[in-house]
Parts: sequence; structure tokens; C-alpha cells
Amino acid sequence: MGANNQIPNNHFHKKWQFNVKTWFDQPARKIRRRKARAEKAKAVFPRPAGGVLKPIVRGQTVKYNLKQRLGRGFTLEELKEAGIPAKFAPTIGIAVDHRRRNRSLESLQENVARLKTYRANLVIFPRDPKKPKPFEASAEAVKTATQATGPVMPITKTKPSMQLAKITKDMKDAPAYAKLRVERMNERLMGARAKKAKEAKEAEEKS
Repeated sequence: MGANNQIPNNHFHKKWQFNVKTWFDQPARKIRRRKARAEKAKAVFPRPAGGVLKPIVRGQTVKYNLKQRLGRGFTLEELKEAGIPAKFAPTIGIAVDHRRRNRSLESLQENVARLKTYRANLVIFPRDPKKPKPFEASAEAVKTATQATGPVMPITKTKPSMQLAKITKDMKDAPAYAKLRVERMNERLMGARAKKAKEAKEAEEKS
């Protein structure tokens, strides 16, 4: 308001209806997506409708590395351990990522077991039914084969089991905090102690 007591000309969002977004097409979108999934499954038959098999990996950084998710592809080492050639893997619906590296033995074993389970349940249709190759399925297996729907081998979360125990007197009297301090110190000085022992051994050998 100015010095001459002018009344401000406020509009108060008089054209709010132009900025309103509706979602009335959502039910039709749902039907359209469902039809598209059905058409895709029909087009890729007898392959799994959910796409290719992907590995189980951990999230990046300390904040997310407790969570498991599906990765981009299996490493060459994982495929080698599972006995599947790297060039043959994409032809049977296995994703391959040559850039990924295995940082732990646990993840390597988990994904190798995942590959072996997938390979054991896989039915490979022969290109020439009259002359099937050793790794291709028989005519009986081809007749009974069904198309897998949904994600291929999704991640199953298992709840950790908890065991209850009574707190004993020895547990109460145990110096837990002091033990943790000592173990932290041992971990911190491990490298220096190893170096010192190595130098002492070399000095003893020279003398």
C-alpha cells in the first residue's frame, strides 16, 4: 500500500484451472500397458517374458551397500565358474557385463549359484529338431515347456532369525568395552607390528 492509501490490485490465482493436471486416462493406460506386455510375451515366446537374467549386486557407497538389487550383467569370472561361455550366455538369455569386477567371494558364489540354477531349469529349443545338439532339449521337454512370466528369478528377501538367550553373570562381568578398545588397537597397529617383525627377522639373518 502506497503513501496515498492505494488499494493493491491482487488477483489471487484467478486462472488456477489452467494449471490443474488431471489423471483421467490412468485406467486406459493400465489396459494399454497390459496389452503391450501380452503382445511382447507373444513376440518373444518361448523366451521368458520378463527379459534376461541379471545378477544380484550391492548398492554403491556405505549408505546403500546393505541393499541388494539387480545389476547390469554377470562378470566373465562368474560365467567361467558356472561353466557358461561368455559368447554363448547372451544367446540363452543371460546378461553379460565385461566391465564389472568381483570384489568379494560371497557375491561371486551367490551369482554362480544363480547361474547354475537358471541353467538347470532352462529348456533350449533345438534349431534342427531332427539333429538336436547335446545342450539342447529333447522333443518331450520342448512339448512340456512353458513361458516364464514376470521377473526372471527375482530377489527373495529372507528375514534374519533371532535367538533369545538369558544374560549370565559372566556376560555382565565381561569387560566388553575394554576388549573392543584392545581389538581396535591391534587392528590399527597390525601393519606396524608386521613391519617391525620383518625388519627384526632380516637383521637376525644378516647377523
